Amino acid sequence: MSCCTWVIGSRQGTYKVAHTFLLEPGRWTMEGNWLERHGMPISVKGMTLVAWSRDNWFTMATKLIFPSSDRSEISLQYKGRLDNGERQYSFLLQHNVLGKIEGEGWIGVDTIMQHYWVIGDRQRRSGFETIHRISEQTYYLSSTFMAGHVLTNTMEASLQRQSA
Repeated sequence: MSCCTWVIGSRQGTYKVAHTFLLEPGRWTMEGNWLERHGMPISVKGMTLVAWSRDNWFTMATKLIFPSSDRSEISLQYKGRLDNGERQYSFLLQHNVLGKIEGEGWIGVDTIMQHYWVIGDRQRRSGFETIHRISEQTYYLSSTFMAGHVLTNTMEASLQRQSA
């Protein structure tokens, strides 16, 4: 992986992206709010670690805690593949509450979008998130989870890259 700028291809041509989140290995802290359907916003904090192998596989581990609440922590373990020059990727995710999740992502000019769904889930739970680049060191995450067509929770958080 080269630092900071990737050239992404499509059938219509190529474009450059300058993402540091996901496209580069790194450690990120997260701070924001979690909102459930009939609840008040609660504070959420977390940490995300991103690593890459030489054959275009990435792993991402995230842990979320709710410091002002008795809500249990959430841990997520991603494994995905993004080939050089591609803008779309797929991933598998192990979620400590929901189990096995499958998803796909797109790399946009300023935003990374992900859609995911719980495998074999009778409630048809799925989610969508956007990770918008503010600067090389800062991103803004907006995430929502649904059961069928009903929103169940959302999360908004700032992601801050930590120095090595």
